[in-house]
Amino acid sequence: MDPLSRRSFTAVAAGALAATALPAGSAAAAEPAAARSDTAPAGPPAGHPRPHRQMRGMWIATVANTNWPSAPGLSPDQQRQELLDLLDLAVERRFNAVMFQVRPTADAFWPSPYEPWSQYLTGTQGQDPGWDPLGTAVHEAHRRGLELHAWFNPYRVSMSTDVSKLVPTHPARLHPEWIVPYGGKLYYNPGIPEVRRFVEDAILDAVRRYPLDAVHWDDYFYPYPVAGQTFDDDAAWAAYGGGFTDRDAWRRDNCDRLVLETAVGIKAIRPTTKFGISPFGVWRNAATDPAGSATTAGVQTYDDLHADTRKWVKEGWLDYICPQVYWNIGFAAADYGVLVPWWSDVVNHTRVQLYIGEAVYKVGVAGQPAAWQDPAELSRHLDFDADHPQVRGNVWYSAKEVAADPLGAMTKVVADHYPTRVRTP
Repeated sequence: MDPLSRRSFTAVAAGALAATALPAGSAAAAEPAAARSDTAPAGPPAGHPRPHRQMRGMWIATVANTNWPSAPGLSPDQQRQELLDLLDLAVERRFNAVMFQVRPTADAFWPSPYEPWSQYLTGTQGQDPGWDPLGTAVHEAHRRGLELHAWFNPYRVSMSTDVSKLVPTHPARLHPEWIVPYGGKLYYNPGIPEVRRFVEDAILDAVRRYPLDAVHWDDYFYPYPVAGQTFDDDAAWAAYGGGFTDRDAWRRDNCDRLVLETAVGIKAIRPTTKFGISPFGVWRNAATDPAGSATTAGVQTYDDLHADTRKWVKEGWLDYICPQVYWNIGFAAADYGVLVPWWSDVVNHTRVQLYIGEAVYKVGVAGQPAAWQDPAELSRHLDFDADHPQVRGNVWYSAKEVAADPLGAMTKVVADHYPTRVRTP
């Protein structure tokens, strides 16, 4: 999710603030370093043996310069040093993976033949930054014993609806029929087969070029609902919706195809590269579907984003799923203590690994529930997860807050749960 939506929309979507409508790396190369311990291990909590393998990830968001680079237009040396500092931060926190956003808005943090260089590097879309951020990130992550999960946003084109702000050679300008303005942003239309093939090609180019440990997607498929607006895919529905009497089912099929085709493409190019998705934490509420969670979330990925995340797990299309369970234990509309067992049941008896996305960005923030004013809340999450063996680790949003360590909450998590570095599952 982009910074606005991650920081405030999750509460809205869960139902807490609905009335206010606020906006919301090679494993083998990593083994020696990841297996090292730089401190004496602390004793495990009673009844919970320390895992020998565990995902400990950190999201590095680049959209709107959220985490990196700190501002557009820095020199290549400055950008590179900031990136290395974030990788060093991950090592210091005894993490073993970073989820590095490399295609935030139909652009690229590598020399892509499909899409322009990102404006978040130089301030000018299409301008060569003078170095290869993704190539450097892969090399430097592996050198530190970290996995590099390249994070792509499939359909978001721009953070504004002004097409003229895109470089003239941008595919969205060459194919204006591919895009839909919605909620103040531009999106590629998932209902157009040529769009789906283009998005897959653009992402798979990075898989061909670099030894990525994983391809990682966040929670955006069809966009989050915006009150009073309609996602205008009438023409695509008329042209390609044959065989479907229900537009929502057709939209879900479009997302299913993107996920399955990308999964197949990744394994054909680089069989050891994993494919993981980090969806919004609620698939469906139980009141909507008996198979859903005992939640009352205002957004359901199946219905609103047309993303059948549960199906993708059950069909085995993914290597891991990392739901964004960005709520505290006891939060009425979407309780962490309800959603973690629900997702554990979803992955049970599948080959798909479960990691839980954690909202370190909420800690100590005014207006958040009282639980987020307690530096122990996140550590309690990992205590809770330890009772659910399907949970194979956690991923932290985002790098800026991991560094800032609000209320000392990350220091407590590391002290309580990360006594040594370990390998990923």
